[in-house]
Amino acid sequence: MNDSLIDTLIVGAGPYGLSIAAHAQARGLSVRVIGTPMDFWQHHMPAGMLLKSEPFASNLSSPAPGSSFLDRHPGWSMGQPIPLKQFISYGEWFAEHAVRGIEKVQVEHVQATNPGFIATLSTGEEVRTLTVVIAIGVRQFAHVPAQLSGLPRELLTHSVEHHDLSRFADREVTVVGGGQSALETAVLLAEAGARPTVLSRKDQLAWNAVPQPDPSWVSRAFRGPQSGLGRGWRTWLWSEHPATTRALPDRTRQRIVKNTMGPAGAWWLRERMGHSVTLRLGERIVEAGASNGRARFSTVTSHGGIHLSQTDHIIAATGYVPDIDKITILDPKLRRRLQLRHRSPALSRHFESSVPGLYFAGLTAAASFGPVMRFVHGSSFAAQRIAENLAKQRRTTPPKTVVPSSQADKSVATK
Repeated sequence: MNDSLIDTLIVGAGPYGLSIAAHAQARGLSVRVIGTPMDFWQHHMPAGMLLKSEPFASNLSSPAPGSSFLDRHPGWSMGQPIPLKQFISYGEWFAEHAVRGIEKVQVEHVQATNPGFIATLSTGEEVRTLTVVIAIGVRQFAHVPAQLSGLPRELLTHSVEHHDLSRFADREVTVVGGGQSALETAVLLAEAGARPTVLSRKDQLAWNAVPQPDPSWVSRAFRGPQSGLGRGWRTWLWSEHPATTRALPDRTRQRIVKNTMGPAGAWWLRERMGHSVTLRLGERIVEAGASNGRARFSTVTSHGGIHLSQTDHIIAATGYVPDIDKITILDPKLRRRLQLRHRSPALSRHFESSVPGLYFAGLTAAASFGPVMRFVHGSSFAAQRIAENLAKQRRTTPPKTVVPSSQADKSVATK
């Protein structure tokens, strides 16, 4: 065990974890960041993907100037999609220049002690820390509808499992879902030589409008400002002032989380759909099984009709549902102490859970702070709030960070 007591252990090195680390370290806190920078984006988003968010809404957050996406890529215009590779490169640059001491290992277990917590790493090291920030992203919350869960793994996967879709060349693939993930997966499958079908319970697909800058203040006043979640006054409120969302009644907040930025395809994706993707709209799967090495399934249409179908593979592009019991690195006793909101931890205005010193950021914070926590854009608000509170609660004499000898010459992560 490392007997030195640090201020903060951050679990996760995606946009939220890196942003929180940058702000916490700028306040003089001793911080260890555990995880590989941008690993989720590198290995669990499909190659060829374009980000749906605008450049100004794709920033990682640091109190130091010059660290935004547009600082790295000046002139990138509104409506110009950001390629996945470009965003990963930006995130890795941020990790190298804005954060110290990233360790490319894993946290395997976190338990409460007095004071603080003990975290066990994949190296076997036990780290003593006053506070823990869980910024693990969305991967382990991948949702597969119950109607599909009985299919064998070789016939059913979630979209999060695929970076390289070329393995499906010359095969029939049914993509379940009607949002950006489903539609872009289908387009990329077609471009990789597969024969994709999109199956959605919606009778028609929704598409985002082409973003356009406002020519006048009158237009901005009536249409509402442009924000990280889109255009409109209410959208601006949920996007730029998530503390307001947290103050709303629980039922209202959950309705906002559910309905803001609902399933829709990016405007630029519509142009690529062409005739290469088959659409089956207004159908929902009610049963699925395996037959002769293929997936068979039955659907009910919005008009009550029943269809029986077969396909080589099903990809569930059906989103992510936070569930505290899926954060298995947390000791069961620790999980049981957490007060919950809809299977997510109930959080204070500083993102602190009901267990003092245990913080959550990203998707697990959406039940408290609203829909912006599902997107990169929410990382700035979360990072500033969390770092502010960590600094307030720090000890009078900050503990010195002790970097294991195996990490001593790797205080900055690069890929």
